[in-house]
Amino acid sequence: MLPAIITFLQAAGLGAALAPIGAAIAVIGAAIGIGKIGATAMEAIARQPEASGDIRSSMIIVAALIEGAALFAIVVCFMAL
Repeated sequence: MLPAIITFLQAAGLGAALAPIGAAIAVIGAAIGIGKIGATAMEAIARQPEASGDIRSSMIIVAALIEGAALFAIVVCFMAL
C-alpha cells in the first residue's frame, strides 16, 4: 500500500512538494505527544513522589517510542522525493 502511494506521488510530481509538509506534521505531532507525556509525568510525580523512579523510567520509554515513530514517519515522507 505504501509503495503504491509513494509511486503515485512521484508520478504526479507531488512528492517533492508534500514530503516536507508531511515531515513537519510528524515532528509537530511528536513534539505535542512528548510534551503531554512530560506534563502528565510531572503531575503524577507531584501527586505521588515515592513513585517518581517508576514514572520517570516509563516516561523515558514512551518518549523514545514516540521519537522512533516520528523518525519512521520522516523517513517515509522523504522516500517520496
